[in-house]
Order: sequence, then structure tokens, then C-alpha cells
Amino acid sequence: MFDSVFLDIPPLQAAGGTVALPGSKSISNRVLLLAALCEGTTRVHDLLDSDDTRVMLDALRALGCGVVHAGSSIEITGIGPFGRNPASPFGLSLSKPAPALRQAQGEREAATRLFLGNAGTAMRPLTAALALMGGEFELSGVPRMHERPIGDLVDALRTLGCRIDYLGTEGYPPLRIHPAQALQLDQPIRVRGDVSSQFLTALLLALPLVARRDVVIEVTGELISRPYIDITLNLLQRFGIAVRRDGWQRFTIPAGSRYASPGDVHVEADASSASYFIALGALAAEPATPVRIEGVGEASIQGDIRFVDAARQMGARITGGANWLEVARGSWPLKAVDLDCNAIPDAAMTLAVMALYADGTSTLRNIASWRVKETDRLAAMATELRKLGASVNEGADFLRITPPAQWRAAAIHTYDDHRIAMCFSLAAFNPAGLPVRILDPKCVAKTFPDYFEALFSVARTPAPRIPVLCLDGPTASGKGTLASEVAHRLGYHYLDSGALYRVTGVAATRAGFALDAAHEQQIAHLAATLPVRFAGGRVLVSELDVTDAIRTEEAGMNASRVSALPAVRTALVALQHSFRRLPGLVADGRDMGTVIFPDAPLKVYLTASAAQRAERRHKQLISKGISTTIATLRADLEARDLRDSSRAVAPLKPAQDALLLDNSSQTVDASVAQVLQWWDGKQAFAGQQ
Repeated sequence: MFDSVFLDIPPLQAAGGTVALPGSKSISNRVLLLAALCEGTTRVHDLLDSDDTRVMLDALRALGCGVVHAGSSIEITGIGPFGRNPASPFGLSLSKPAPALRQAQGEREAATRLFLGNAGTAMRPLTAALALMGGEFELSGVPRMHERPIGDLVDALRTLGCRIDYLGTEGYPPLRIHPAQALQLDQPIRVRGDVSSQFLTALLLALPLVARRDVVIEVTGELISRPYIDITLNLLQRFGIAVRRDGWQRFTIPAGSRYASPGDVHVEADASSASYFIALGALAAEPATPVRIEGVGEASIQGDIRFVDAARQMGARITGGANWLEVARGSWPLKAVDLDCNAIPDAAMTLAVMALYADGTSTLRNIASWRVKETDRLAAMATELRKLGASVNEGADFLRITPPAQWRAAAIHTYDDHRIAMCFSLAAFNPAGLPVRILDPKCVAKTFPDYFEALFSVARTPAPRIPVLCLDGPTASGKGTLASEVAHRLGYHYLDSGALYRVTGVAATRAGFALDAAHEQQIAHLAATLPVRFAGGRVLVSELDVTDAIRTEEAGMNASRVSALPAVRTALVALQHSFRRLPGLVADGRDMGTVIFPDAPLKVYLTASAAQRAERRHKQLISKGISTTIATLRADLEARDLRDSSRAVAPLKPAQDALLLDNSSQTVDASVAQVLQWWDGKQAFAGQQ
């Protein structure tokens, strides 16, 4: 997962390949709660691993549910059964009360505190379930969650006899839930449907707990996001609850309803997440090499699968099966549309970015629910679309988008909203060939932690468009530490070129080759196919950690020997070029800017003195228990500098356009800050926030 402060995406050109999507957030958290309300154990397969599901799992553990990770599945042991007990004031009896409930029953003033982040799919349903189950609870979240309305759900629960207090602003979390004294189930329960469908979902999931008689829910106002209610009803059916629906205004939970675990539940891939790759195919995939999406198909129970119809209207070529889709570009430019997006509120955000590539003005209607999501998405989308050059008219419940007459490079503010980060990544396919900066890319962890990795696995662009930062310098100048930290801050790949020669020497000796001209071709072939990668400060070869093995004195001598073989050097140059992958690369060495990546947009050459480098090396060696002197180390470094700078091939020297960085007395953090400042100054969106 990218956890950098920002992610610079270079201009992208094409796409093709296969993406396996993570599980649906909407299905995942519903299934987790349903499993918790059952007796026995439910095995949940393909569960989404994200911030929202983690807070739900943490809450279920706090309530006493068993949560066991079993390979790729999770086993949930529920806190049921919920038997009917006439002596109970509201008809509930827990044969084995959860620890949190036992505490609440015996000590009314003590509340179990549940932190639910910004997960509406956890906050709303848990509020309803806990209000009916009995006990003292406090539910809170991040500041944005405390701005997301919950008053209509609380009002509906209070009419039943539930006792819920607001701990902050009226109508919003955080909440304090007390045990109900008595429940009034003889009259229909009314709830608004025009703010969020999650209020109705919460009641539908919770009320089977108390269905001693038929329980009726009536929706007031137009029910928005109806496909999400279809998901809820479908899952309730799987767990033994057959809700009767009269249109979209009246729902009846039959008397005697009781949750029953289906044993195993498979979570569909997320249809909302599929929208980004459907759009990707429509923008950049040729019919012969489409984008294939696995894990969800046109038969999905998720409403956002209707995004497929919208994408087809815009010109996408889409085929599919039960759990897969293949998408390629059809009409180009895309066709402008005027659509009612009530049925696909989350996926409609992707349409807003697709509209940038249309042949005219597009209008997305009936999207007022965007205002009460992770952020005010109507305002946020309008603001960020304008940054790219689009003309946008923002209404109370619509957006009207005219494509840019002239595209602009932009730093996209994501408002801690995962869907804004993901859909605006598609702006990197702009015809002007401009990069896009995504601020706070780690917010995608809410639903799709590996989104950017998945995007870059199927996106394509010519190698010269992929940015490279070169950090060259003499031995012991600190370039490795600096380069790896810069790569981490940027979310870019990292290349330690010197390690490649060391790895080659180690691999060749282990293969039984003498490091001489007689075995030059065999060693060159070995070098060309080395499966080397750098991760977390370690050097891995086919997942074997060779970090320590290549840092010995012998490994250094062997590296010098193989570097003298021309065929090996040629092979390693090609291997180094292969590290230039999306979204970018930070490479350190002695000839990165002069020989390997002469077109790199930023080259830095470290000029720390031999005296300073000797002192640093002395401290490192002493800390490892290795005895030496600063004078000896300095003499060795000066000799190496002379040899490296006077080599006939790729001598150590700064590139003509390199920026010199004297890090003799700088901390690593100060050096990193300087390099990042230079990098930012070269971007078209420098200074944008």
C-alpha cells in the first residue's frame, strides 16, 4: 500500500491485463455483522481487508465474538442465540452474554467504547443492533464521522423505545447507547430514505433480533441508493431472514424470524472498485488487449454493477460472465451523457472523471447523497475537476461537466476520501501528457489498500515518461540510505545499483563459476535474469534475503571482479533499466545519472568529503564490534575515489545537469527534505495543495 504524503503519477498512455479485485465493502461489513448475530460459526471467504472491515472486526471482538483468521478466510463465532424470554423487558435473552454485555448488565454506568473510524457501514448498523441488544455503549469515529448524519436512524430507534444520547452535536455521532426499557413494535417504524439508505439497512439488519411479531418499517420520502437495499435483502435471505417488500416504501420482517448461519459465505469483489478499471479499459485498452476484471460480473447483487450500462452508453466495449468483465475502448472520444445516478452513487464519481474525455457536456443527476459521504463529494469533485481545466456547474443534486479546452497539471486534494483518490488517478491518461499528483494516496486503504499497485500493473506508458531520480556519489557517501528514504516518501521503486554487482558475484560463485573471462557469458546470462528486488531495506533474490551475504568484504571484491567483465556490465545495464517501472524510480550508484538514466529529470550528486565519510564509516563499524581507525578508513576511501573517478568505463563523476548536495554535516532527514524540494520544484503543479 502506498503510504506516502503524495503520489506523482506520470502521464499514462495505454492499459491491458488482468486485475483481481478485493471484496465488496458493502457486502463485507454486512456479512460480518450478520455472522455476529448468529449462533455458531460462519466462515467468510474473500473478505475485504481494509480500514472499514478492520474497525468492524475490532468492534465484534470487543462484543465477545470469536474472530479467527483461517488462511484466506475468517471464522466468526456469533454472540447468539437470542432466545425469547417473556421476563426480559424487551423480549431478549442472551444464553451466553458477550463480555461487553455482561459488563453492561452488571454495571450500568460502565460503557463499552467502540471506535469505528469513518465506516458508515459499521456505525449505522451497529447503532441499531446495540440499541436493541441491551447494554451501555459509546460509539465514536474520526472527526468526519462526527459530521455524517445519523439523526434519522436514532429518531426511528427512539420511537421503538431505544435510549440513545448524542455526546456532541445533535443528530451526529458520537453516541451513548443505554439498555431499552421496553420496545414498541405494534406500530410501523418510520425512517427517512432520502438521506442515506444505510439507515434502512441498519433497521433491516437489527430488527430480526426482536421480531416476536411482524415488524414493519415504512420509508418516508424517496428511498435513495436502492441497490444497496437489494444487497441487504439478499444477504438477509442467506442468513435465514425472508423480508417481505411492498415497493420501496414498506418492509415487513416476519414474526419468529431468527438468524441462521449459512456456514460459508463468499464475498463478491467490489463493484464500486470495478468502476475504475471499467473506466480504465474504456479510456486506454485496445480490443485485442482488454482490461480483464476478475471477481465480479454482470450478475452481481451489487447495484454499482449498473455502472457497466453507463460505461456502455459512453462508448465502452464490455463483455462479461458470472464473475468477470473485459473492457476495451469503443467510441473515442467518449460520448457525453445525461444520467440519473441514484442507483450508482459511489460509481458515479468515476463517471465524473470519464466525462473529462467526452465529446461534450455530461450531466450526472440525483446525487444529493454525495454530500453526506466521507466528505461533501459534490463540492469536492467540482473543485478538483476544475483544477484539471474542466468547466463544472455544481447543483444541489447534480454535476454538469464540460471537458477541458486545455488540460492542466494538478495536485488533487483527496479529503481523506478513498474514492476521490482512485477516480482522479484516471486523469493521468489526459491527452496533454501531463502528470497528476494524488495527495494522501494512503486514504485508499478504506476499501482498496492495493489500488495503486493494481492500477500500475495494467497501465502502460513509454519508459521515458516514467520519472527517475538519480542519486550518485562516492563510496560511503550515504546515497543508499538517502535514496531508499526518498523512494519511500515518493512511493517509488528503489534501485541499489551497487547491490546488483554484489548479488551477481555471490550468485556466480554459488553457481560454481570462476569470476574471469572464461565464464563471462555464463555470468552475464545469470546477471540478466537475476530476480532481485529491494524491500524494507533488504535485498531479496527469489524471496531469499541476501542482504548480509552481499555486505561482506569478499562480496565487495567479487563485485569488482564481475564489473570488469564487459558482457556482465551490459547485462546489468539492461537489468537496471528494467527497474524503471510505474509510478517511478529512485536509483543510487556511481553512474546512474551519467550512463544508466541520462534522461532522468532530477540528478543529485553527493559531495561529502572523504574525512566525513570516514568518520561515518568508523561509527558504523565500531557499533558492529569491528576494530579500525579513521585514518585507515579515510585512506581507503580516497584510494577508492581515485580508482572510481579514473575508470575508463563510466567513471565516477557528476552528470552535467546534476545538483550537488554536500551532506557532510547534514542529517538524513535534512538531505531527504532537500531532494524532495528539488523534485517538487520540477513539477508542473509545484506548490499546489
